[in-house]
Amino acid sequence: MSELDTVSAFVEGAPPGELADVVADIKALTLSSPDIISSLAPAFEKYNEEQFVTVKLPGSSQPVIISSHNSLGNGRYFDVESSSSFSFDHATQKASAVQSYVLEGSQADLVKSTLKSLKPYVQEHFANAAYGVYPIESDSKIAVVIVGNKYSPNNFWNGRWRSLYIFDPSSGTLEGSVKVDVHYYEDGNVRLLTNRPSSASIPSGTGAGIIKEISVSEKKYQEELNRGFVSLSEGAFKALRRQLPVTRQKIEWDRVTSYRLGQDIGGGSSRR
Repeated sequence: MSELDTVSAFVEGAPPGELADVVADIKALTLSSPDIISSLAPAFEKYNEEQFVTVKLPGSSQPVIISSHNSLGNGRYFDVESSSSFSFDHATQKASAVQSYVLEGSQADLVKSTLKSLKPYVQEHFANAAYGVYPIESDSKIAVVIVGNKYSPNNFWNGRWRSLYIFDPSSGTLEGSVKVDVHYYEDGNVRLLTNRPSSASIPSGTGAGIIKEISVSEKKYQEELNRGFVSLSEGAFKALRRQLPVTRQKIEWDRVTSYRLGQDIGGGSSRR
């Protein structure tokens, strides 16, 4: 594997909200190759599109999504809700050159109705999220994208929820997946990566029907995650530590200030 392949893998595997830290580390590790960052454009693009990175357009407070599903090519993307297209710099993650964009095509009405039902769902269930609905595959299907980010670097953790659903109007099928990525790095390095696929039929073929199914599916997955976290806490994590000290006796906390280390806790006589 070449040096470029190695550092590209670092970029593509960066945890949520930590790409800048990864790039800084790459610069520190490749002092002998100062031009390598400029060669990472494909890796930055892949990371941003796969992670559904969000960006705020100039003059707007609403984040929009970067993905392959709303790409116009040549570094430009579109957002249906704001009726705009824009250029995106994958290295700096900045948007510019905003222009008006009018969605047209056979799926335009379905895209807009789905977007209308999606907005209140996201606002109710996500604290900090962006969403989008886009026509894909030559206007034969639509993609529904949701991304929720929560960063807490001061507490040494960051997380991201990504939902992607593809609806085929011709068959009425909805294929989707939810990916959760949480990184905890206080005095260690623990990362949770999940990928839950789903499949359903939407007989009505309406935007409201699509979002209703998404709501049911994601609620079920959230409950599964909650049960999994409880199981980890009460099972695997709890098994990593002793239930009692090596003395096999509980510590009497009201006496802890009077303990003489070695004699009272260890049972032996302490040296003077």
